[in-house]
Amino acid sequence: MLIHAERSTLLLVDLQERLYPAIHDAAGVLEAGLWLTRLAQRLGVPVICSEQYPQGLGPTMAALRALLPDDCLVEKMHFSAVAEGALFRAPGGERAQFVVAGTEAHVCVQQTVLDLIAAGRRVFVVDDAVGSRRSSDKALALERMRAHGADIVSREMVAFEWLGKAGTDVFRAVSREFIR
Repeated sequence: MLIHAERSTLLLVDLQERLYPAIHDAAGVLEAGLWLTRLAQRLGVPVICSEQYPQGLGPTMAALRALLPDDCLVEKMHFSAVAEGALFRAPGGERAQFVVAGTEAHVCVQQTVLDLIAAGRRVFVVDDAVGSRRSSDKALALERMRAHGADIVSREMVAFEWLGKAGTDVFRAVSREFIR
């Protein structure tokens, strides 16, 4: 099962200011999230961004928020972004495939992924774009999500599958801007 740009949505889970300092390799997780967001926008893939209780955890990281339109934000109180129903009503929420990045891998990311799978969606979790406070929690979450049907992928796997083929102007532009 390949990831198709015309059938997928990028879901960014809770990349928020007050959570950021506690995340293992937070800078790498944020950088990968920014990279995926710019790539998705370049290729016309919708982006949805959830915020867990922003009054307590703060808004989405400023560098990421600057790239996002207001209508892609989904506030939530449940750990799963699916539980309250707003995710599927957001632009791109109707798509069959979700490429998932964010924090924390073993809490909000995992519960969202398991609910997406239960709702019949195909889920691709980007290993280098998810994080937890402890790397052991991230590893356990990735193992559990994989066991329940999620594909664990790298951001370059996402890029090349969204592109589908070489030799096009889009491929050359993306290759120059994102891959090299």
